[in-house]
Amino acid sequence: MREYIALLERHDEEWRYLGSGSGSGGDPAAVDVLDMLHVRDGGGSVGLTRRHDLPDSPTPDRWIGYVIVRLGPDVGHLLIGARRIAAPEQRRLAAVWTSPYSGRRGVRPVIVAVAPDGTELSRIGPHQGLDTHTWAQLQEEL
Repeated sequence: MREYIALLERHDEEWRYLGSGSGSGGDPAAVDVLDMLHVRDGGGSVGLTRRHDLPDSPTPDRWIGYVIVRLGPDVGHLLIGARRIAAPEQRRLAAVWTSPYSGRRGVRPVIVAVAPDGTELSRIGPHQGLDTHTWAQLQEEL
């Protein structure tokens, strides 16, 4: 199985193609045994909007980034930056955001997995590779 991601940006009532990529879709059965939160296969592109509107602007372009997020069965919703997203039935989603372009790429927002009762289950920061729940499990095993 392979996944294909196409990045599009809406500007002046039109969609603009920014680029695309593909990768392994992973094991669909693994979602059932996933413990809490898994963030993987991120990417992105510099947005074209400012480039077309203000070609000589000193303001940096914005970064449009994404990651594929897989959720465990106890997750009721995600907080991605300031957005709240209900956990989809298939336990998998593409999270997309914009951030200032920092010369190489943008910054991923904090992603928090939350139980239906509002309890925080796990979080992953902008520069972290592992979520807090997985990190705690690894520390217990050591």
